[in-house]
Amino acid sequence: MMIYNVTVNIDPSIQREWLIWINSHINKVLKTGKFTKAIFTKIVTDESIGEISYSIQYYAKSKSDLEDYIKQYSGLLKSDGINRFGDKMLAFRTKLELIKEFDFKSY
Repeated sequence: MMIYNVTVNIDPSIQREWLIWINSHINKVLKTGKFTKAIFTKIVTDESIGEISYSIQYYAKSKSDLEDYIKQYSGLLKSDGINRFGDKMLAFRTKLELIKEFDFKSY
């Protein structure tokens, strides 16, 4: 399993509009059929740096599903956010390969 993590820093002035948009955006990403689920979280920090940060983790069954998404869909879907929010939104992406899951029963 692969996890495609997208971390986004947004300017507080666009937070309301961005939150509406990102929900729609996540649904569009999932509709590509390349991911099984997504988890949307707010990054909680003790420091106030004037930005608000979020993380979206998209779960793909395989590396090839993730690569297919990147080749076929990511450019168009990324450009929508860039065109809409410009420099008030900064995103970076990380590919993570799941090695093992642990839960309480694992101990």
